[in-house]
Amino acid sequence: MTSPVELLEIAATVARRAAAFALQRRQDGVEIAASKSSLSDIVTRADRETEQLIRDALAAARPLDGFLGEESGDSTSRSGLTWVVDPIDGTVNYFYGIPAWAVSIAVVEGEPDPGTWRTLAGAVVNPVLKETYTAARGGGARLNGAPIHVNEGVDLPLALVGTGFGYDAEVRRRQASFVQELIGEVRDIRRIGAASLDLCSVAAGRLDAYFERGLNPWDHAAGALIAEEAGARVAGIGGGPAGRRLLVAAAPGLFEELHPRAERFYAGWE
Repeated sequence: MTSPVELLEIAATVARRAAAFALQRRQDGVEIAASKSSLSDIVTRADRETEQLIRDALAAARPLDGFLGEESGDSTSRSGLTWVVDPIDGTVNYFYGIPAWAVSIAVVEGEPDPGTWRTLAGAVVNPVLKETYTAARGGGARLNGAPIHVNEGVDLPLALVGTGFGYDAEVRRRQASFVQELIGEVRDIRRIGAASLDLCSVAAGRLDAYFERGLNPWDHAAGALIAEEAGARVAGIGGGPAGRRLLVAAAPGLFEELHPRAERFYAGWE
């Protein structure tokens, strides 16, 4: 059976190649191909081209594995492993030329469902900043090959906290009401616009914590493992697996302060 370290090598190699391709497409000029859930939820032609590049490369390397991608859907696994891919996480940043977007590739064991899967390896590549975040289960987390770790011993009043918002205007307003409640009780809040990079920022100590509701599997598959391997606790409602209803990531002590607050606010949402 292929080890997590071997799977990580594939993930990182393909993610770097895809990130270089997406960066070149950005330099050539961005073309919007469609919108999805709302007019602000855009898809560029580069999203689709990058995902196809990744899909083809993974199929060549691992033909029996499944695939779950943001743009092209899923294919069934015959090996028990599935690659979970966001070809360009932070598409709006990508469109505007904001250097906070990334290619995210993870490989999971079991059904491609965050509630049950076991992530084995993940890579998140920001080509603008020339940063590659990686983790293989049980092997720690790294940034450009150097070990990284979450910030320990930070209490909520001194925490720099990241979050994100949905594309639907009413959802954003509801999410903002929790930010309004929380912002006076923390050091400050950041909204970067790419969940994979938010999670990697927790791993690298650039954020103390991160929370969000409404994430898709490809948004957090790689980043959550990287944060966990850097020492974060990552969980959702009831302390169970993180998913669409809620994701909170922070060092264990800070997690115990932030998670109950976020859970109380979001648990009643449908």
